[in-house]
Amino acid sequence: MQEKLHMQMEMDQSSVVSELEGTLLKDPDPFSYFMLVAFEASGLFRFALLLVMWPVIRFLEMIGREEARLKLMIFVAVAGVRESEIKSVARAVLPKFYVEDVDMEAWKVFSSCDQRVVVTKMPRIMVERFVKEHLRADEVVGCELVVNRFGLATGFVKGEIGSSHFCDRVGKLVAEKLTQPTLGLGRPTSSSSSFLSLCKEQMHPPFMMTNQKDEQQLLRPLPVIFHDGRLVKRPTPSTALLILLWMPLGILLAFIRITVGLMLPMWAKPAMSRLLGGKVIVKGKPPPPPAVPGNNNSGVLFVCTHRTLMDPVVLSTVLGRKIPAVTYSVSRFSEILSPIPTIRLTRIRHVDAEKIKRELTKGDLVVCPEGTTCREPFLLRFSALFAELTDRIVPVAMNYRVGFFHATTAKGCKALDPIFFFMNPRPVYEVTFLNQLPMEATCSSGKSPHDVANYVQRILAATLGFECTNFTRKDKYTVLAGNDGTVKYTSLVDGVKKVVKTFMPFNTKTRKE
Repeated sequence: MQEKLHMQMEMDQSSVVSELEGTLLKDPDPFSYFMLVAFEASGLFRFALLLVMWPVIRFLEMIGREEARLKLMIFVAVAGVRESEIKSVARAVLPKFYVEDVDMEAWKVFSSCDQRVVVTKMPRIMVERFVKEHLRADEVVGCELVVNRFGLATGFVKGEIGSSHFCDRVGKLVAEKLTQPTLGLGRPTSSSSSFLSLCKEQMHPPFMMTNQKDEQQLLRPLPVIFHDGRLVKRPTPSTALLILLWMPLGILLAFIRITVGLMLPMWAKPAMSRLLGGKVIVKGKPPPPPAVPGNNNSGVLFVCTHRTLMDPVVLSTVLGRKIPAVTYSVSRFSEILSPIPTIRLTRIRHVDAEKIKRELTKGDLVVCPEGTTCREPFLLRFSALFAELTDRIVPVAMNYRVGFFHATTAKGCKALDPIFFFMNPRPVYEVTFLNQLPMEATCSSGKSPHDVANYVQRILAATLGFECTNFTRKDKYTVLAGNDGTVKYTSLVDGVKKVVKTFMPFNTKTRKE
């Protein structure tokens, strides 16, 4: 059987049809992905409602009513939600969780074929972008959501969701291609794998690739560099229940942490942070404060990797003094809560250069040349502006770990970033000070600003074990939010309204900051 399979793999234009849930993805239950859509596209109320319905969904599965179970999950998760919001979650949130759940052995078999089709029990809109961009599939077979003339999902699907539906859809594809699929991957007990009878060969989990040469030549799924959403972990029923139970306590804890942080002096914050569950790990030796503030270029420019908006605050806490930070697009609410001075840049190069020079004459300054945060182990392209303005450059590698909630967002309400960060039970920050750049590594030795910026990016990436990229802030926001990431000025009242609206039940409007 294995020899025959490998002979088929070597044929030109080999084709494969694979089930998604339980085959390409390890988890056969799509419930957690509907929970993500409920939370990110609608809000906490729908998230809780879908979790409440889980015992009913589980009961329907036990009595063999798979179609009714799927329809119930779809209805509760998306009824009344704008189609554009579902697409946004499928583009910016779901791929990260899908990639983490990919069965690599199944992927090796799947990717070894030339033409690839994926069959899923979920609505096509939820998986199409992921399987085509990351799994490099050619076609996706899934159910279609019914959308009304106002652009809202009704919660119903077109046609039936059963074994005959999947078999018929795959049969139509086979008729169009005029060739029988070489290989079918799926579980024999699954309703969505009824298409296996249409394939020349069949394979069931677990999968094994015995040809070492083929294995070395296979590509890995396209990694997820940019992703959005607030939840860190995939909300399985147990994890979702834990999140809901923690939410009230987390909000209270965030309020206490923020209030205490604003009231205490910098030197007292590390001890209080440990008392309230936080942890800061410091490596390397930070430079001393400037001896004579006021001299030209007397300050040190701390060049940091950008993980959350808390980077400059944590750096100031570690150094025990308030160090101003330049910002690109921080919400007005976050600026009000900030315990350190912030200098908003204009994106006009000569104006920003003058601002930074002026601040450096007063003392130390913090800059994050990536211009935006990145959650994954990648560094975005560094702006070279900082290298032109001073030779006193100290690279600082910042990283963080949280358990429940991400402290950044591209499409959501940025005013909530500090709140979500402090809602985590035990946020951990790592701050690694590198040595100040030697004179021969700066522009004073004749190096170009771009060379200096690239060098700083490389040594910071090496320190963190990250990978350098040429992606920019604009690339990130184009992928995740469809804009350039500029935050407009809003009044405090408007900011409060936005925060309240974020937690409104069945909130389906697109939130842009």
